[in-house]
Amino acid sequence: MRIDGEWHPCDDGVVRPIVHGQLRRADGVWVPAVFLVDTGADRTVLTRLLRDAIGGEPDGPLAPLAGLGGMVECAMLNTQIRLTTEDGRKIVFRGSFAAAADVETLDICVLGRDLLVLFATIVDYPRQTVCLLSQRHEYAIFTK
Repeated sequence: MRIDGEWHPCDDGVVRPIVHGQLRRADGVWVPAVFLVDTGADRTVLTRLLRDAIGGEPDGPLAPLAGLGGMVECAMLNTQIRLTTEDGRKIVFRGSFAAAADVETLDICVLGRDLLVLFATIVDYPRQTVCLLSQRHEYAIFTK
C-alpha cells in the first residue's frame, strides 16, 4: 500500500510535508483533514477546529501533552482517520487520538509516530516526495 502526500506551502510561508485524509464525525460523515507528517511527534494530534467539526465527547478529562511549544492541554477523542492509497482504496485507522483543547494551540493536524510506525515514511524534500509505504511496496536507496 502506498499513501502519497505532498510538500505544501503553509500560511506562514514554510513548505511542509502533508497527507490529505478525513476524520469521521459522530454521525458517520467524513470530514476532510490535512495532516502534517511529523516523524518526531510521538502522537497523532487533531486541531480543536476539527475536534469541534467531528463532534463526539472526549474520553476523560483534559491531559497535558508536551511539545516544542511547551505543555498544552489535550482531550482524547475516540474517532477514525481515513487515508486514501495510490489506487483509491480507503484505509481506516480507529483509535483514541489527542485533540488540542484550544484553537490557538495547533493550526494543522499532526500525523505522529503512533500511526507512522505502520509505514516506511519517506519525507524527501529534494525529490519533492512524501509517501507512506507498507505491505507490497518497498524502496531502495542507491549511493553514487
